[in-house]
Amino acid sequence: MTRPSTATSTALTAITAVGAVAAGAAVWGIGIERHLYTVRRHQVPVLAPGSAPIRVLHISDAHMAPWQRHRQRWIAALAELEPDLIVNTGDNLGHVDGLRGLRAALDPFRGIPGVFVHGSNDHAAPGPRNPLLYFTGPSKSVPAAEPLDTRALDGYLTDGLGWIPLNNAVGSLSVAGRRIDAFGVSDAHRGWDRPDVLPDLVEELRDDEDVPLLGVTHAPYRRVLDAFCDLGADAIFAGHTHGGQVRIPGSRSALVANCDIPLDQARGLSEWSHGGRAVPLNVSAGIGHSIYAPVRFGCRPEASLLELTALA
Repeated sequence: MTRPSTATSTALTAITAVGAVAAGAAVWGIGIERHLYTVRRHQVPVLAPGSAPIRVLHISDAHMAPWQRHRQRWIAALAELEPDLIVNTGDNLGHVDGLRGLRAALDPFRGIPGVFVHGSNDHAAPGPRNPLLYFTGPSKSVPAAEPLDTRALDGYLTDGLGWIPLNNAVGSLSVAGRRIDAFGVSDAHRGWDRPDVLPDLVEELRDDEDVPLLGVTHAPYRRVLDAFCDLGADAIFAGHTHGGQVRIPGSRSALVANCDIPLDQARGLSEWSHGGRAVPLNVSAGIGHSIYAPVRFGCRPEASLLELTALA
């Protein structure tokens, strides 16, 4: 019997080690980390001097399926943070029956003011796709995607929770006894954004420059962020990127963002600079994932609690 050479043994050992690491990473990403929900907290000085703080809970990309009870309970428990305002940046649904699970998750927020915009998965259910395609550029729509009941979703968010839709629209709401103005666009990833209709709407809305003005979008494409800066947003909220969903641990940048935002701004609080303005931008890594890509690695599912504070 011929004994393997030293080189062959070393190669086999290396292959075995690589396989073990890959298997361990898969177990962690699929079985553990995607359930390790976290709340990221930030202070953002954007309010007029002397203003009391406003606590904003930013939720995004729940991609809810009815059987995801742990996710539903975690989102529901966020009400204990006692936010003054909810900003929901879309992709609420991940299954044709997802609204049932979303109700269980969001019912505790009744009575708390909120705003929301649509992502594509508020209109159509996700479908299976090759994850390697995300490295070739932003994902394309799936022509045969199963339609979702967007009207029922919007009815729940508006009539049930009292939240204001900002899909290519504007609105004002009372938050902790003071007024906040907001505007937003529908999903830029699908080309549904119409920032061109917003300037007249914002001009008609605004009668007090000291009132905070928030910009809300699902997908943080550069064209949208630039338009929001031009419109005078004091802070911008977005989702969509999933923070890259799979990241190299310790890396500042995502591997992919599924849009054209710089990869080091695909998750968390940063600043978007355009036209001589630098505006705080919070991009949520999201709470969920597609049911066809049930993994998180180096990128825990999250919500953000931002305390808007007074400028010095």
